[in-house]
Parts: sequence; structure tokens; C-alpha cells
Amino acid sequence: MFNTIGFIGTGTMGSAVARAAVKGAPGASILLSNRTPAKAEALAKDLGCQASDNETVARTCSLIFLGVKPQMMAGMLEAIAPILAARSDRFVLASMAAGLDAQRIQAMAGGEYPVICFMPNTPVAVGAGVVQYYGLGTAQEELDAFQALLAPAGLVDRIEPAQLNAASAVSGCGPAFCSLFIEALADGGVACGLPRAKALAYAAQMVEGTAKLMLEQHAHPGVLKDGVCSPGGTTIQGVRALEAKGFRSAAMEAVIAAYDKTISMGN
Repeated sequence: MFNTIGFIGTGTMGSAVARAAVKGAPGASILLSNRTPAKAEALAKDLGCQASDNETVARTCSLIFLGVKPQMMAGMLEAIAPILAARSDRFVLASMAAGLDAQRIQAMAGGEYPVICFMPNTPVAVGAGVVQYYGLGTAQEELDAFQALLAPAGLVDRIEPAQLNAASAVSGCGPAFCSLFIEALADGGVACGLPRAKALAYAAQMVEGTAKLMLEQHAHPGVLKDGVCSPGGTTIQGVRALEAKGFRSAAMEAVIAAYDKTISMGN
């Protein structure tokens, strides 16, 4: 359905989504634009796409990914609004800006254009990410095409608009929280005598394996935890230390803090 796909903004998230889109639509024409043209040119060369500019993307693409920071969105859309208004064909705007809902994107763009709001996370670059999305003014076939396009990114899930900010706080911000955990585990290993490279590899693989085990067996994380905690054993002592330091409460507060910040950015 989307024969020409454009990206305005090829930073960390924009480039990660572009990598998934190239796999999801091998026959489509994909244009990449960035305020630093060299960055778009380098990514285009890497992915076999075409480097372009905002105006061309806005004028020609049937699906336009908006990959700029939330605080830059209004200015960027204001600049291309006349081009969008002059189009007679149908196109869809796809925004990944935290805190900006579809109505805000329409208002900034100057028209009631079809909008998909979505929240990817960085692991989409390696096909192991999470993407939540919803549409406003979009046809079902457009949402289906969007889901198929980003399927190579990992888990792609349609949700209610009111849930997107909470989803962003969990899976969008989560890679940073998880990276802190992995780094902390590795630091503990180093303190106990492991070489740094081995400690990091063991911690990262353990996190990946535990997540895979939980997903494939549909197991509650508490069940998996209990399965490792033998009576009088070593693991339960580690769990005790984590609980004493408020580990679970700290993780919950991190998600809530990220959610609150997302809401404030939208205001």
C-alpha cells in the first residue's frame, strides 16, 4: 500500500525504524532526510535507500515518518505544512514523538490528515524490539500495512491511544533501565573477580535468555524467580539483598517518573 516511504529525522530511533522498514517493504522506495544531510546520506548508503530532504519527502511519500524530537516537531511541521496542504493524494503521517498525540500532530501539520502515533524502542534495529501504535483518521488497510511494514522490528502491537504513554515508559524507556541492570550485574561480577568482557557477556545473555524463557513458556516472572531460589541457597540471599535496597520499588518508580515526564512534554 505504501509505495513511497519517507523519513524526516534519522537519529537513533528514526534509523532503527528505517532498518526495519527496509526489510518490511523490500520493493518500496524509501527516502531519508535529516537536518544533518551527511547522516541521512550515510544511512541511505548503508540501507540501499535514497537520501533526500524534508520538502521532497513531504511532497512525494505516501507514508511519512516523523522522527524529530518532540520539542522540534512544531517547527518542522510548520515548515512543510504548505506542501502537505497542496497535495491532492492521500498520505499518512507516522509520529514517534513522545507525549504528542495524534490530534496535536494534526494541529501542528495544519490539517486533519491520517496520523499513526507509535512508540518504538531501540532493539527494533536488531529485530527484537517493541512497537505500540494507534491511528487517527486511518483506514484499516493502512493500519494493517503499517503493522506488516514494521513486523521485522519485533513485537508490533496496536493499543488504545490512552495507553501509548504508559507503553512508552515501559518498553520505550526500558532499554535504558535494562542496560543499567546489566551493567550493575557486570560490575558485581568484576568485583568478584570476573574479567569485564566476560561479566558483560554473561549478564546480557542471561537477560536475553530469561526473557525468552518467560515469553516462550508463558511463565509469570515470580514463578521463574522461585524456580531459581532453592531453600537456603545462594540466589535467595541475592533476592533478599535486592529487596532490602528497594529494587522492585525503584523499577516501578522509574517507569512512573518516565510516564509523568511524557505527559508533561505533551502539555
